[in-house]
Amino acid sequence: MTFPIHRYRRLRQSEGILRMVRETTLSIDDLIEPFFVCEGSGIRQKISSMPGVCRLSIENLVSEVKESYSLGIPAVILFGIPSKKDELGSEAYKQDGIIQRAILEIKNAIPEIIVITDVCIDEYTNHGHCGVVEDGKILNDATLELLSKMALTHAESGADIIAPSDMMDGRVQKIRATLDETGHQDKIIMSYAAKFASAFYGPFREAADSSPQFGDRCSYQMDPANTNESIKEVIQDIEEGADIVMVKPALSYLDIISKVRSEVNVPVAAYNVSGEYSMVKAASQNGWVDGERVMMEVLISIKRAGANMILTYFSREAAKLLNR
Repeated sequence: MTFPIHRYRRLRQSEGILRMVRETTLSIDDLIEPFFVCEGSGIRQKISSMPGVCRLSIENLVSEVKESYSLGIPAVILFGIPSKKDELGSEAYKQDGIIQRAILEIKNAIPEIIVITDVCIDEYTNHGHCGVVEDGKILNDATLELLSKMALTHAESGADIIAPSDMMDGRVQKIRATLDETGHQDKIIMSYAAKFASAFYGPFREAADSSPQFGDRCSYQMDPANTNESIKEVIQDIEEGADIVMVKPALSYLDIISKVRSEVNVPVAAYNVSGEYSMVKAASQNGWVDGERVMMEVLISIKRAGANMILTYFSREAAKLLNR
């Protein structure tokens, strides 16, 4: 018998000892904070389903990014909300579009912060889908042309990392080729490589006004039941030129994060999505859980599963705790 020779509680006697033997450590360097940016001025519009998160006009966005950077958060990811939408999401790839201008203003104010841009047209289309629609069908190859144009305008505006999230086949290859051919060989691609057709995106769709006006996204986002397919998607994106791969959502897909981490040798990101955030916030506001402890437990679990970086709306709260 191993007891009483092996007493595991010896290593749990104090916070100091716990810190010394801790196997997984969450750092502010792991965090990427998402922001929603909209047209207008003086706008700070609360999102009802995401307590603490707002739609921001550009000047307020810059102010918030400055605060995040002062806490040590190294990177932000931007999602645009245009003033008008159309069938082809044309506001997404305008040189003076909402995201393009936001990038310029952020980099002028805080040049050191890493700016990541979401590349997908769903926030810009009047039908809410991530691709060109014809006769009720989402067209893959026609969409690639628009995504590459969008990525190029982001790169030209100063984005550090381009993050295609549409899940069209071949989009990483198309974007990589477009960037390379236009002198942007050094731009990083963070691919939403394993993005599942999840019910956890609901609050985001309110925030970005991007709910599909017909059908769903199951024809291009992954089936939540599939593991092997996620690895194939990830490997293909790497072969096409992705520098970082992402799993989305995170909390219900920790097994996918772990498997991806064991299969590939590039950095792995995970998106702690809006629904995961809002559930914790709602439970905390109702007094059902200790919100801070649950938040940190969630983030540690994502890191423990193998993520090198975590996109999370908890970034600022977590950074303040870690700074203590």
